[in-house]
Amino acid sequence: MMKYFSVRNRSILKELVRADFKIRYQGSVLGYAWSVLRPLLLFSILYVIFVYIIPLGKGVPHYPVYLLTGVILWNFFSESTIQGLTAVVARGDLIRKIKLPKYLLVFSSTISALINLFFGLVVLLVFALINGVTPSVEWLLLIPLILELVSLSVGISLLLSSLFVKFRDISYIWEVVLQIGFYASAIIFPLSSVPVHLRQWFFLNPVSQVIQDSRYVLATHTSVTMWNTVDAIRFIIPFAMIAAIAIIGGFVFKKRSRTFAEDI
Repeated sequence: MMKYFSVRNRSILKELVRADFKIRYQGSVLGYAWSVLRPLLLFSILYVIFVYIIPLGKGVPHYPVYLLTGVILWNFFSESTIQGLTAVVARGDLIRKIKLPKYLLVFSSTISALINLFFGLVVLLVFALINGVTPSVEWLLLIPLILELVSLSVGISLLLSSLFVKFRDISYIWEVVLQIGFYASAIIFPLSSVPVHLRQWFFLNPVSQVIQDSRYVLATHTSVTMWNTVDAIRFIIPFAMIAAIAIIGGFVFKKRSRTFAEDI
């Protein structure tokens, strides 16, 4: 276990993250500011549409915070998995030249997205205070919820990146999955507007569970959560899915990583 966290591996990971940020924002006038501006621009568009044109958030306390929470968390999941999917192929030349643990390539993309998430969360908390949300110790529960989402993102990224080396169609398939997932995660509408017998199906999606729980602890206790919707057996499904995806992703990645240099 110690070899995964050795000084050399930590140094390599640090350099990969640094290089990723330089490449991503190279030539951009606003640079790192886009890590905050992108989710805010999406939030602004959705807010105008679903508050003033199609009032889906009517009756939801602190709906702007409710909506921004979903946008920021979804943006992290989307960014980390998209970047993770291409992490190995994009660094093909590096793999051929330097002997390094291949998983670091995927971890670096997740950490880059996590840094962007940090800035987004700072904006979210400030926005919540401006919107009149009372600070609470419950806000600390965001930490385990984010760790849950990070675990899911890493597991998916490991699986997708290992498959993408040989099957480039994976990127197009994942784009479609993300488009469907955006709506299946109840980002723009409150689950309270969904018929009771259908709400439980949303929690088969771990991202939806994380977002709804985060909204509950940060924005409003009227948010529909897993523990007040599903029975005890179904309660463990999202967590079991995350564990299974992480294990499968790690296994497939480790098995296929032996031939990455030849396959890319």
